[in-house]
Amino acid sequence: MPRRTAATLATSGEVLRLIRTGEAVTRADLGRVTGLSRPAVQLRVGELLERGLVVERDDAPSTGGRPPVRLEFNAAGGVVLVAALGASRTRVAVCDLAGGELAGREFTMDVEQGPDIVLPVIMDTWDELLADRPPSMIRGVGMGVPATVEFAQGRTESARVMASWTGVVIPPIIRERFPVPVLVDNDVNVLAIGEHRGAYPELDDLMFVKISTRIGAGVIAGGGILRGALGAAGEIGHIPVPAGGGVLCRCGNYDCVDSVASGTALLRDLRAKGKDVKTIADVTALVRAGDAETMATVREAGRHIGEVLAGAVNILNPSMVVLGGDMAEAFGPLVSSIREVVYRRSTALATRRLRIEPSRLGAGAGISGCAVMVLDHVLSPDAVDETMTVSVLRRDRAAASS
Repeated sequence: MPRRTAATLATSGEVLRLIRTGEAVTRADLGRVTGLSRPAVQLRVGELLERGLVVERDDAPSTGGRPPVRLEFNAAGGVVLVAALGASRTRVAVCDLAGGELAGREFTMDVEQGPDIVLPVIMDTWDELLADRPPSMIRGVGMGVPATVEFAQGRTESARVMASWTGVVIPPIIRERFPVPVLVDNDVNVLAIGEHRGAYPELDDLMFVKISTRIGAGVIAGGGILRGALGAAGEIGHIPVPAGGGVLCRCGNYDCVDSVASGTALLRDLRAKGKDVKTIADVTALVRAGDAETMATVREAGRHIGEVLAGAVNILNPSMVVLGGDMAEAFGPLVSSIREVVYRRSTALATRRLRIEPSRLGAGAGISGCAVMVLDHVLSPDAVDETMTVSVLRRDRAAASS
């Protein structure tokens, strides 16, 4: 096999990567880093300028003579459509090519209504948020859903939870209206991606745990999301806990941590004790009022979650466990109980440098993670090069037919 040199690797997509990361910000930099000739650099930069992915700035500092033209990634050169679906609350947004939110909306929606109702609402919302931006600006779509997802196909695989979504392949449905790349992942995976990139980019191993209506985890391993063979990694909500009390879970098994310690379980248990609680906000009010029985129930939920997380920490050895979701954000006693059990039940080496912290980004991590997921795909060197090739072929065909 012939040896691949830097020049043979430096396609237009690779040149864009160098500009995006700041490794090369002038044509001279690109020539030096890639080994490309000046005409080759000019050709690739010209393609990127034509596609609106790069802009030129003439405000670079001069070392004598005419200042060099600086090349910048153009975050305004397109948009991505993103949606972070939760069991009851959904966030929809339009983001620029750097992942910055340009327009967004949050609303309450029961995803159990099924894809035939939910997906049209999401797509209508994107149309409204796009306003006067032309469809040609849309570069991709990223979506997180509260279900197990076979990532490669974008297929939801929840047989008992979100039953109406079982076996639904989402990308083709979206592409009928928005003909661009569509990526779909589990909601907690996109939260993990967003929290990692936005708050802890220096860490290679992190676990994001969502404690809300349901419980789940997203795992960052070696700097990237760990999905497993088919996308089922991180399903900690269906790990059974000791002394669960024989509670039947929606998945069909008994004593899953999701069925004994989630927000849904907490409300159920407190109502059984005579508490008038309809939402997590009601539970928060009782905790703040110092209600002893509510505090004890919350702490018990934390201990159950801690038992499961201790096992995960022993297996994965993350440097950070981030706790997100309504319950983690609202209940200090819950977080304290989780920490207590994890540090007591995990190995000394696994916890030597382990930090367990609340989410820094909160609900915004979902939108951020969806944007990062789709941008890493559509702006990858291979994807950019493929788009360039398709554009050239279309242009040549149009010229030949005219």
